[in-house]
Amino acid sequence: MLAARRCPIATVAGSGSSTNPTSQFTESYVTEDLVLRTARSLAREVGLDAVTPGAGAALRLLAAAGNARAVVEIGTGTGVSGVWLLRGMRADGVLTTIDVEVEHQRIARRIFAESGFAAGRTRIITGRALDVLPRLADGAYDLVFVDAEATGFTACVDAALRLLRPGGVLVLNGAFAGGRIGDPAARDADTVTVRETVKAIRESEHWIPALLPVGSGLLAAVRC
Repeated sequence: MLAARRCPIATVAGSGSSTNPTSQFTESYVTEDLVLRTARSLAREVGLDAVTPGAGAALRLLAAAGNARAVVEIGTGTGVSGVWLLRGMRADGVLTTIDVEVEHQRIARRIFAESGFAAGRTRIITGRALDVLPRLADGAYDLVFVDAEATGFTACVDAALRLLRPGGVLVLNGAFAGGRIGDPAARDADTVTVRETVKAIRESEHWIPALLPVGSGLLAAVRC
C-alpha cells in the first residue's frame, strides 16, 4: 500500500549522518539558514528523517540545472526538501507536494511562507500518493522527487515515467538502503526492493541514472 509521508510510502534509511570526514565535509559544504534549521528541528519532533543538507543542496542543484518550473514531491514532511527544491526552481515555478499527514503539511505550509514563497508557489495535496499521482498530467513535470518507503518505489518510478517530460529528472531518496545496498548478505524486504529498483533503472532504456553519495543516497535519473 502506497502512502505519502516523509512519506510512509517513507523511511528507507536514516538521516545519512556519517563519521567519514569526506561525508561530513560534503554535508557541511552548503549551510542551512534559520528557516531550514527550524524545519529540520520540527521534523525530528514529529519523528521524521528530513533530507540532509548535502542531499538538499543536490536537489536544489538539480532543480536549477533543469530550469524546473513544475516539480512533484512525494512526501512533504515538514518542508525541508520542499524549500531546497523551491530555491532551485524558476521564480514562477510551482511545487506540487503530496503527503498523507495533514499536521506535517500544516507545518510545511508555514515553513514555505517563512522562506518567502508566495502561496501560489506550492500546491499542497493531502492524500495517498497512489490516489493522487494518476490525477496529475502526463509529461507536464520537470522533476519528480520521491521521499518514500521502499515499498512504494516501483509505483513511484512508473508514475514518474509518465509524469516527466523528456529530459526531466527522477530523484529517489534512500538509495543506499540504510547502508545495506552493497551488502549481498542483506536480504530484508526493503533492501531487496531498493536494490532491485536501482538495478532496474540502471538497465532501463528509459533512464540515464547516477547514484549521488549524499545523505541517505540519491538515485537521480534523466528520462530519455
